[in-house]
Amino acid sequence: MTDDLNWCMPMHQLRYRMNNQHNDLTDMITQALNEIKSEMGDLFDLEKVNLAELERRTGISRARLRRAKENGFVVTPHALIGRKANTTVLSGFTGIIDSLLQKGVKNSAVVFERLQENGYMGGKTSVKDYIRNHQNLLPPKRMLVSPQGNRGRRYETKPGECYQMDWGFVTVETADGTTYKIACFAMICHACGKRYVEFFPNAKQESLFIGMIHAFQHMGVPQKVLTDNMKSIVLHRDEEGHPVWQKDYELFMGNVGFETKLCKPRHPFTKGAVERLVRYVKDNFIAGRVFTEITDLNYQALNWCNRTDGTYHRAVDCVPSDKHAALCMKHASILEDTPELAYYLCPERIISFDGFVSYEGRRFGVPYWYAGKTCRVKRDGYVLEIYADDMSRLLVTHDVTWGRRDSWCKDQFAVDQPEEEPSMPVKVKIQQLNLPEADDGFSRFNFEEGLNDE
Repeated sequence: MTDDLNWCMPMHQLRYRMNNQHNDLTDMITQALNEIKSEMGDLFDLEKVNLAELERRTGISRARLRRAKENGFVVTPHALIGRKANTTVLSGFTGIIDSLLQKGVKNSAVVFERLQENGYMGGKTSVKDYIRNHQNLLPPKRMLVSPQGNRGRRYETKPGECYQMDWGFVTVETADGTTYKIACFAMICHACGKRYVEFFPNAKQESLFIGMIHAFQHMGVPQKVLTDNMKSIVLHRDEEGHPVWQKDYELFMGNVGFETKLCKPRHPFTKGAVERLVRYVKDNFIAGRVFTEITDLNYQALNWCNRTDGTYHRAVDCVPSDKHAALCMKHASILEDTPELAYYLCPERIISFDGFVSYEGRRFGVPYWYAGKTCRVKRDGYVLEIYADDMSRLLVTHDVTWGRRDSWCKDQFAVDQPEEEPSMPVKVKIQQLNLPEADDGFSRFNFEEGLNDE
């Protein structure tokens, strides 16, 4: 197709044309010129070709065709191709991406979200290109991928029928270099994928009850909850294989109104939805995140859950928040505030001899006039409330600062202490002298004589 025009091309342009056979624009122009030449015959003149007609046939702008005509209708690369600008949309943000890559975070969605939190206004494509070109910053893989095990069959549940819950654990690095572990409670609706995540200093049974109540308040109460064989839920199984429930958890099920279904021991992928949620929290939410205290982390986690639930999920083929509100909540029950639930939200604590109670690794003061040996403690955001043992009255509130110092309260110690009075008339006397006047150090100087000498 290009041989018809070889007679009108100089050798250096022809050589350039032969070395760039994949130049689509040149091919389009060449084909259009050949069509015009076949129509005009001997009247065809390359120097007098109608650019308007050529624009109609190729769709290329007349200005670009005019520039190509100067080079014999060969589209040459732009002179600035290959040059990089000194500043790009990622300028000033590459340090954040590098630090995330060095931590092993290569998910472009996570990196893009962290950059937006720091004021990034560009698109995700630039972030993907940067990550692809800086794979050398990723830490080396230290373990091989395990082979795929036996295949299982996925199952489905009706809306509002079943939730899945599990614990996950995260290591926190502090500013002074020390580390400690926190527990991540996760619950997900199996039908629509709506999720709830909350972090606790530990995974005790009281933390489990608080996390489940908060999740039920957020998502409603299902017919049953699928979980593994936690020590805080089941003690063992009888001879027939039926679970022997932990007595406090069995009472909790009756007060809230749901059933619990246990997975087969050492068979965690039975509840694969929540297992995947825990991994997704670690890979997406936790990756590269910075927080000040657990309360701040829980606020971020709740906002993250609401944001992700409002997007389309291919696994469940829906927007979880919309489907849960439209279908699941028709079958799930609303959790009502009852006196029984208040006891689960306020764990019992023993008051120490110096008037403190310990909660979530911190100590909070209790007024001295409370005569009980135990009390109940509840934390709601940044406020901690201490109640009487029977929940009859609120004793004191504390601002939760998450500092290591003890939090004192008013009237923690009695102000009017007992005072002894003399039982006999006081006859012994002792004399007290006034303090001597202090020497100011200037008495040895005669300032007046000094002034007269002048």
